[in-house]
Amino acid sequence: MKLIVGLGNPGKQYEKTRHNIGFMVLDKLARFDSKARQTGKETWSTSKKSKAQYLKKGIAEQNIELLKPQTFMNESGSAVAYAIKNNNLSIADIIVVHDDKDLPLGKIKIQAGSSAAGHNGVQSIINHLKTNNFVRVRVGIASDNPIKMNDTGKFVLHKFGFLEKKRVNEVTNQTAEAVISLLNSSIETVMNKYN
Repeated sequence: MKLIVGLGNPGKQYEKTRHNIGFMVLDKLARFDSKARQTGKETWSTSKKSKAQYLKKGIAEQNIELLKPQTFMNESGSAVAYAIKNNNLSIADIIVVHDDKDLPLGKIKIQAGSSAAGHNGVQSIINHLKTNNFVRVRVGIASDNPIKMNDTGKFVLHKFGFLEKKRVNEVTNQTAEAVISLLNSSIETVMNKYN
């Protein structure tokens, strides 16, 4: 089984914000069937023990658990550690999807074994797992206007602008496809395609 984690903040006020693009990608993945075809909307379950929403299903002919931690971003690692232990998984079974303010909106970068680069959700996972050797799918959220990014905290908690929404829809679809590629191919092959 593979664990695909999308990072974001819980609550209505954070829906569709830049920091929640990991959740948006998981919502797209939830619509794929076992042969990687898009289907209807799936229903998520909530685990009080792990403090996460999860969905177990087949995608690309593999058993998958999609996981959205329902702690705030800087505590995401506790839900990930619980899911790994509960499902008896190894670090190699994890893919983490998250926003990246250092990449332009629409850019996807895939890597493993790198630092958190200031991302509190990724740092929390590293702290809980005691390793950074997991696959990360970084999704660019940077604005074309650098002035909007002066205050990082405010910037990542803002919703995407009207003119950005088409690009957001495209990149969440592309990121879902990249994750499915990671299920079917080596990380090196997928990295060469997306990096």
